[in-house]
Parts: sequence; structure tokens; C-alpha cells
Amino acid sequence: MRETVLVILAHPDDESLACGGTLARLADDGVRVVLLSATHGERGGPTGPVRDHALGHTRIEELRDAARELGVSDVILLDQPDGELRWERVPELHAEIVAAVRRFRPSAVITFGADGLYWHPDHIGVFERTMTAMRTFGPAAPPVYHVTMPPRSMRAVVDAARGRGWTPPAKGLWSLVPDSFGLHAHPPTVIVDVKPWVPRKLSALRCHGSQMGHNHPFERLDPAEALEWLGTEHFHRSGGGVAPGLLERLAAAQRPTPTAQAHIATDRA
Repeated sequence: MRETVLVILAHPDDESLACGGTLARLADDGVRVVLLSATHGERGGPTGPVRDHALGHTRIEELRDAARELGVSDVILLDQPDGELRWERVPELHAEIVAAVRRFRPSAVITFGADGLYWHPDHIGVFERTMTAMRTFGPAAPPVYHVTMPPRSMRAVVDAARGRGWTPPAKGLWSLVPDSFGLHAHPPTVIVDVKPWVPRKLSALRCHGSQMGHNHPFERLDPAEALEWLGTEHFHRSGGGVAPGLLERLAAAQRPTPTAQAHIATDRA
């Protein structure tokens, strides 16, 4: 039986931005990648706090496209309220995460850290609910890997894009201060080399057109810059004892040659 990793995140696009390279590498290594998105992301548009269910439907389709690019085996779409994961329907989200762990029996769980990647309240809510769910399993709980971003990597991406004429928008993801990404995260215990999978990560990000837009800073990077700033992904492990887990073994292994799917993604890029 092949191993399974359960990836528990908040919105469509979180998977590609935070750890798309690692998910693609795991899939190529034969691991079953199960992705759980707590929301449809229906509040992720210019309407702000207003729920846009048409946008939510669009983001579901974008997620499915991105999942295919990354080699994700299963996509679980919950219907929790976007923007309110820390406060609304908390017992329900807890129960849904517990049910997913019982169903898939993962060797590892990937989710956000306490900083929510860049202090997004929904991301922090997913971190909190995942950790309470893991406590349900006691010593039998799988190790949890909290994804973060290498410090200053997003600053480097944004500065390079601005140097080529890109202007940050007034709202949305790219309006955030880039130094907030990974600023107060725990130091990584696992660093995964994903350089050969960067084209797949970028291809998956392009699938999320409603969020990335058609003029996002990643599009301004040259190939060498993309490899430098997107070529490693950072994780901090909690729980699961001290024995090397799935991501430790992945990080220690010699990099395999990406599959034909990776070459297809490179050609598309």
C-alpha cells in the first residue's frame, strides 16, 4: 500500500502557493496526496466581505485544475464559511477533519502553522482545528508538518517584479506587505528541494486566475529567479515522535526525475 499525505488548508490556491512543489514531488514519488479545502473561497473577490457564490464555484473549478497539475489524487471540498473559520461552525470543522484522518489514515498531515503563513485568520483557524483534531488520536496521531515560506523569499519576488514594472494592486493577496510571509514562523525542521517541480508549481498557480490575476509577480520572474526563490519549501514538524517521517525521508532522498507530467507543465509554461 502506498503512503498517504493529507493536506488540510483553508482556500483554493493555498495548496499551490504554500507547498505546490512538495505536493507535486510527493505525487511523483508515488505518494497519494489528499487535499482538503475547508472553504470554497467565496469571499476572495473584490466584493470583500460579501459572499460571492459564483466566485466560489469558479474557485472550485480552479482548484480541480490546479490539483491535476500537481498530481493530487483526491480533493475534498468542505463548505465552511469563508472568512469565519476561527469563529463559526467550529465543532463541525473539527469533526470533518477527524473524519478525514480516520478515512484516509495518512502517514503525515500538512497544514498551516500558528502564524497562518501571513497571519490570515482563516489559515490560523485551520491550524487550530487541525491541532485539536490531532489530539483526538493521542499517540496514534500522524506527524503534522506546518508549512511556511522561506524568510524574505516573497520580498525578493515582489522586488524583482517591481523592478520590471509591476505595480502591486490596492486590494487582494498582492497588496499585502511581502515581509509578512513567514515572518514569525517557527524555524523549519524540514526543507524540501523542489527545483525540478517549480514549473508545475507555477502552472498550478496560473490555474487560480481569479486570485492570481493575469499580472501577478511570479509571472515577472526569469527561470533562474524562480528556481532560487521558489525552489525550496519549508516545514516545521510537530508530533509523531522522533523517527524520520514522510517529509524527512523525502528531503533526504536523492531527487527523482520528474514525470512526463512535469515536462508537459514546463512546455505549457
